[in-house]
Amino acid sequence: MDISPAQVRAARALIDWSQQQLAEVAEVGLSTVADFERGRRKPIRASLNAMRRTLEAAGVEFTNGGQPGVRLARKAEP
Repeated sequence: MDISPAQVRAARALIDWSQQQLAEVAEVGLSTVADFERGRRKPIRASLNAMRRTLEAAGVEFTNGGQPGVRLARKAEP
């Protein structure tokens, strides 16, 4: 499943994470997160998947279909 820059920004906002936090936990470069969110470039599949999996593990659910979005599926674990 592909995720959009807007979905990643919204997901981070839901769990109150900075770009730096996402980059560190997903083990991708800060520039990868920042450039993707700004629409400057699409990361390689492995980096995009790492960001998605990290955000999902933190409790975010990505919704797709007619209206792609995000929601907090469960409380993030400390």
